[in-house]
This record gives sequence, C-alpha cells and structure tokens, in this order.
Amino acid sequence: MPIPFFDLKKQYESIKAEIDGATRRVLASGMFILGQETEAFETEFAEYLGAKYAVGVNSGTDALHLAIRALGIGKGDEVITVPNTAVATVCAIEMAGATPVLCDVRADSMTMDADSFASVITDKTRAVIPVHLFGQTAELDAIIGIARQYRLAIIEDCAQAHGAKYQGQRVGTFGDIAAFSFYPTKNLGAYGDGGAVVTDDPQLAEKARLLRQYGWRSRYESEISGVNSRLDEMQAAILRVKLKHLDAWNAARRERAAVYTEMLPNKRVLSPVEMPYGEHVFHLYVVHCAMRDYLSAFLREREIGTAIQYPTPIHLQQAYQHLAPAGSLPVAEKLAREILSLPLYPELPLVDIHAIAAALREFET
Repeated sequence: MPIPFFDLKKQYESIKAEIDGATRRVLASGMFILGQETEAFETEFAEYLGAKYAVGVNSGTDALHLAIRALGIGKGDEVITVPNTAVATVCAIEMAGATPVLCDVRADSMTMDADSFASVITDKTRAVIPVHLFGQTAELDAIIGIARQYRLAIIEDCAQAHGAKYQGQRVGTFGDIAAFSFYPTKNLGAYGDGGAVVTDDPQLAEKARLLRQYGWRSRYESEISGVNSRLDEMQAAILRVKLKHLDAWNAARRERAAVYTEMLPNKRVLSPVEMPYGEHVFHLYVVHCAMRDYLSAFLREREIGTAIQYPTPIHLQQAYQHLAPAGSLPVAEKLAREILSLPLYPELPLVDIHAIAAALREFET
C-alpha cells in the first residue's frame, strides 16, 4: 500500500549503524542467554521508568503470567481485568491457574471503569490488572484506591504504554508489579519476542527471576517450580539501542497524533480523547466511527492501511464466552464495533497524515 498501517523497516534504517553494532557485539561475545546485555538492559529500563527492578522475560504474556505467579496467585483466585485488551492478558491469568473476571471500560479513555471494577469484586478476588491501552493510561487513582480498600494486588499491564505518564510519573511504577511487552510493533519493540516484569519489591523481583528459569538459583537446582522464559542477549542488546530513542519516538508519535486531531473534522469520525491526568504515547491512533467497516473499506480503496485492535471483546470470543454473557459489558462491546486504528509510527511522513486526513474529510462529506 502507498500508505501502510505500519513500517518497521523505516525505523531500522534510521538506527541501522547502532543496531548492527549491537548485534555484532553479541555475536562476538559468544553469550546468548541471560548475559551482560540482559543485565544492562534490565538496569537501564528500570532507571528509565523510575523503578528499582526489571526482569527480562520471553514475552509480554509471560511477563504478566510470572507477575501473577510471583504474587502467589493461582488456583481458586480471581483476577479482574478488561475485555477490550489483547487476549494475552486473560491468557496469562489462566496460565497462572487463576480465574479471569471482566469489568467494563470507560467510553472516553477506553480503559478500566473504576465503578465497574468495584462491582465485580468478590471474596475470591486477589488482584486487578488495569490495562494502559493504546498508549493511554488507566485512571489509576480511582483503581488503586479501590484495590487498596479491598487489599488487592495491582498488576499494571503496560504492553502498549512504554514511556506513558500518569500525573507526571511513568506507568509501571504505581502498582505492586507491572508487565511490559517488547513485541516488534510496540513503542519499544525488539526484533522478536520479549518482555519485562517491573517492580520496586525485591522479593517479587527475585521470585520473577527464579520463575523465568526453572526456579533455579543455582544452575540445575530448582528451588521452586518455574518455566523457561528468558530474554535473549540479542533482543536485550537491540532494546538497549532503542531505549535511547524511545522518548524522541514517543514525541514524534504525539506530534503526528496532534496533526491528525487538528485536521479531522470530528463529525462521523471522532478523534481519540487524551485524558487530562496523563501523557498519551499513542501506540495506536484509534478513531471512533459508527460506520467503521464502511470507513475501513473506504480507506482501503484509497490504499490507506488500517487495523482494528480489537474486533471482538474477549468474552464474545469462542474460547472465553463463559466469562461473561453478551450484552453484560456494553461499553466494551460498542467500542469493538466502532474503533479503527489509523497509520501512526514515528517515521510516518507528515504528508501521509495530510493525505489520510483529506480522505477522512472526503468520507465525512
């Protein structure tokens, strides 16, 4: 497509010399799993966030899974989250042996609705996972206040919010523990899978380290039952390079989002709302349109790529229909019918945004 939804090659071309140097350094070292690159990235990423510890793992899904297990949550426990996230959030809860419970979201931020969260707490609830969706933070003060009242653990899902801020503080540092994904399309993306568990609690950090490698403190001696979920040296080295550029890339995303918002007529196609409590990093630029499918086809005819994150709420998917009946989470269900993601990445030419905005104005007429 003349205007693709995403283009990872442009980012690589912009930092090619740094990336190539980092990969050569790893190859020359002869160390490929849990070495100096991973340790250095863990330190640098924790410092960037303002956290004490980061533990590199295999993926964002594993980061959530190990965060839940590090808290001692498992069979018989309930964990509350939202239905409009990636299915990985619910998958991680089930991987830990716990039961997912879904609450609805706000129509403006598209993140967890605190009142809906409070309404589904039971005596089995052990934790809540607010998802910082599309680069926008959840309303943490309200969610944390309720969680503390009921003595629930708080696990931040930051898979789409690297560098986002809530009241001036980076997300991933508010709850008991947090999970990040480094899937290639993320604001901070590897060239393969990767993730991190982040916490200020030394005991939780140590538990996550044990869990990610068979429960080993000493090689071949399993202290607890763990898994194989290690961030490899190549991905760590690549992430170290990219971390230095993250703030500039997020600024570029915000600049492009501002151009979109300024140029869109906001009649049938509505711009996303940036909540006043935080700083959106626009992992995705998600518009609302009651005629979403027609809009998507209209843009495709003009060779403009789009995507839908996510077309079906988790509780309406075949594997998870037991979690909640259709119609019980109306805001999430309505959003799934209306949202559409427009092209947005740091290297997206501004002239392309002008072309997309012109097409949207044509759609409005």
